[in-house]
Amino acid sequence: MTRIEIDKERCKGCGLCTVVCPHELIAIGDEINGHGYFFAKWESDGKCTGCALCAEICPDIAIAVWK
Repeated sequence: MTRIEIDKERCKGCGLCTVVCPHELIAIGDEINGHGYFFAKWESDGKCTGCALCAEICPDIAIAVWK
């Protein structure tokens, strides 16, 4: 099963990962990290294919994809 980990302290909430996810599984949450940013959250519903587009586009290297 594919799993995505988002490091909430590295994420600046730019939203690039939300745009590239083909299944719209990533969204900017309503919680704030230690740096004052709303960070991305992943909703695991079994639709993630592990394409890793989110990890590739992340400028802060805050996303890891595990297959």
